[in-house]
Amino acid sequence: MLALEAVVAALRSKHLDDHAARAQAIEIASAELVRLRTATDERRTALIEPVTSAFSRLRTDLRPLARFGDLDVQFVEPPATGRGLPGDIAHEARAIVRSAVLALAEGGSARRVRVQWDCDGLHLLIEIRDDGAGELRAHDDAMRPIGERVRSVRGSLELESTSGWGSNLSIRIPLDPPATAARVDDSEDLTPREREVLRLVASGAPNAEIAGQLGVTVNTVKYHVGNLLRKHGARSRSALVALTR
Repeated sequence: MLALEAVVAALRSKHLDDHAARAQAIEIASAELVRLRTATDERRTALIEPVTSAFSRLRTDLRPLARFGDLDVQFVEPPATGRGLPGDIAHEARAIVRSAVLALAEGGSARRVRVQWDCDGLHLLIEIRDDGAGELRAHDDAMRPIGERVRSVRGSLELESTSGWGSNLSIRIPLDPPATAARVDDSEDLTPREREVLRLVASGAPNAEIAGQLGVTVNTVKYHVGNLLRKHGARSRSALVALTR
């Protein structure tokens, strides 16, 4: 409510011309969006979600595909006694599975996909198997973003494809943070805007989403990401994310 009042006050200010008033209002709104996203991320990270609850939410996410698409999505329920998932891991795991199932659906050859979750106490184990042509490869354009998201949570991914028999995707995501974590966002070399961009990149947000949240252009986001890569000697976006972990 305070942010809304501040936006209105900026637009009504007699000390600012129209251009300056709009710029000030946009800056206030952008800062508030960043604050809300940060608060949401902190709450998400702090929560522990039962593995069965997280899997149930995944089923809800994929229901439109199963209901309206040509793909038969089958689910193998995780054990009810499995360890609870940290909120950020549950969130990323659902996003990874959604991306993988959509990639298989867009391939066109798969008619059935089976999604299975399990937990060994230390890792969330995800298996996604389809009955497609078995031509999927880890370096395919559809798979690269999935691999990046898996690596952003320190996970591992294995893909096995057999021609004529389909593909099997095995993902292993650790549930506990590393004993020591590098904090590149604490670097004094970063500007406040670069810190905001870095935090959003680490959350897995694409450039377009970051631009929308910060109220800047996609090219501006690309410029900041390029600076972050250069300052920290990272060759790729996923390597930069790994440093923040």
